[in-house]
Amino acid sequence: MDRFLTGYGIDKDDRRAQALTAGYQMYWLELLRHADGQRLLNRAQFIDANRLASVDTSRFNAVEGLSHAVFDIMDRDSDNAIGRSEFQQYLTVWGIAHPGAVEAFDQLDLDGDGYVSQQEFLRATREFHYSSDLNAPGSLLFGPIAG
Repeated sequence: MDRFLTGYGIDKDDRRAQALTAGYQMYWLELLRHADGQRLLNRAQFIDANRLASVDTSRFNAVEGLSHAVFDIMDRDSDNAIGRSEFQQYLTVWGIAHPGAVEAFDQLDLDGDGYVSQQEFLRATREFHYSSDLNAPGSLLFGPIAG
């Protein structure tokens, strides 16, 4: 949360900050629920709980809920699209300097209009969570580049 708020200069009372906070709180509760209520999770428990929470939409759809909140923060000018400069800011905020990061933008921009729409961003997030294709745009952005 702090990295997002500081990196984007967003006040904690801003509606985008509140949506992101609520999303992460719900996400954490879902992880705990899928980890049998444990309060601390090791790496393996986190991975297992994350997989389970991603596919279980009976209470909170972590993939959809958090994706919308993150997109709203990345979309600085509120035009429902992420441009190259907004994408670059995201990479800077997270300290991502991977050589393939810039190319990831082009792969996320499925229609080639120079912007990542909200639907393109949601699709990439779904790919990360649901696809086994390590070369899918979502897997590229949220996987090796972020790692």
